[in-house]
Amino acid sequence: MSYYTEPVANTSPTRNKKTRKTSPKIVILIWILLIGAGVTGALLYSNHLKKSMLEQLEAKLHIQTERMKADYTTQLSTLSQEVQTLQSKVETFNELLTFTKDNTSDKTDNSNKLYSQLSDVKQQLAKLQKQMDLLK
Repeated sequence: MSYYTEPVANTSPTRNKKTRKTSPKIVILIWILLIGAGVTGALLYSNHLKKSMLEQLEAKLHIQTERMKADYTTQLSTLSQEVQTLQSKVETFNELLTFTKDNTSDKTDNSNKLYSQLSDVKQQLAKLQKQMDLLK
């Protein structure tokens, strides 16, 4: 057997230092791309959050306005019923007043009471009418 004593030449090609290192341009480009992707992701996420918050606020406002509408309609209906009852009382007092005027005698106490009751009822009616106007 024969052994070679001479050094064997390396068959792999030698690389330069430039080709072994990663180019700084590529590193900077990758960093710029990563930063750009991060900024874009943050913007998209913040827009998504804004949109969802606006939708939630809109839903809450819609519910509140519906509640307020229902509340005002119930208040308006109760006030209109009260006005109708007071109107009927006023009409009844007017009839009683005309009846007492027709049947006047020496006693004027009863007619004075009816006048005072009628003025009280008219004041209450005016008060309720103002409240109805405010609700409208």
